[in-house]
Amino acid sequence: MVDAQNEFQPDYAVSPGEVLSVELELRGMTQQELARRTGITPKHIISILKAKSAITPETAIKFERALGMPVEYWLNLEAHYQEILARLAEEEQLERDLDWLKHIPVNEMTKMNWIEKVKDKKGQLVEILRFFGIANVEQWDDMWPNLNVAYRQNQTHEVFPEAVSAWLRQGELKAASISCEPYNKAKFREVLDEIRGLTTEDPAHFIPTMQELCSMAGVAVVFVPSLPKTGVSGATRWLNKDKAIIQLSLRYKTDDHLWFTFFHEAGHILLHGKKELFLEGANGLDQEKEHEANIFAEHELIPPKAFAKFISERNFSKAAICAFAKSIGISPGIVVGQLQHKGLLDVTFCNGLKRRFKWAHE
Repeated sequence: MVDAQNEFQPDYAVSPGEVLSVELELRGMTQQELARRTGITPKHIISILKAKSAITPETAIKFERALGMPVEYWLNLEAHYQEILARLAEEEQLERDLDWLKHIPVNEMTKMNWIEKVKDKKGQLVEILRFFGIANVEQWDDMWPNLNVAYRQNQTHEVFPEAVSAWLRQGELKAASISCEPYNKAKFREVLDEIRGLTTEDPAHFIPTMQELCSMAGVAVVFVPSLPKTGVSGATRWLNKDKAIIQLSLRYKTDDHLWFTFFHEAGHILLHGKKELFLEGANGLDQEKEHEANIFAEHELIPPKAFAKFISERNFSKAAICAFAKSIGISPGIVVGQLQHKGLLDVTFCNGLKRRFKWAHE
């Protein structure tokens, strides 16, 4: 077996024109004579000799008859020459694009088996391009045109749009394996009520159940671990007009954040357009739509009238919170999270009521 890594890759290309020049010299044939024998203009013969014009099948046939060298010989020379030129150009392009690789969390993606680890930097870049499904770095801007916009404002922490796109791409790949019915708004609204009842369940139960319920309405729910330099807790976008994705990172690892993020993303699907990408944790987004999605999540998780009555009683003990959560059928951690968010409960109080999650690889 031949080891592909040990195959010789030339760093130069011999053009068919150079070979033709040698053949003419061996025969003592001038360029003008070859032109007369083939019917090809002297100008075009010179262009071939200088590698400015390629040898076409028609030209190869004429050379075969005039020089006695098979058509396949000339066409193989041309194909090999063009392949080497393309490979050399590719090497130059990869060299120029290596800086882009610095913004990709390669080590973390490797640990989670999203990509293969390659020692050679150019080889690693090629592996990343394969992951994204793009020919070169220039296509990244075409595939993810809004990420730089989404992060145009200052962030508390440094964020790399390239890393965010890697997280989104993994979600896209996972969503592709989820078979969904065509999107049905009424059906999706209906299953959300059923999913709300899963907030007290363990992940082993609620994850497959919510995924199945949402797929029946045309929404693929995927869980993808966050990457460094992303700062994203969730995202919503449409693969096509019939299939949406809700992608969750479990960034904060508590049930209140997880469920609020899910219903926030669901709000985007129900309330907003199919052409937008919504990223939770990014600046530079439509703040009005973010506010609308927040209100949707709040009201879906905790009925406003019931919450207002509970707040008015001003009893936020653990027992009272648990009793209220049970009465409305949700996890007490969600109630704690909303009370803290509204400044009604200190952020250090009652956190023991929140359920914490972690990824299997952690």
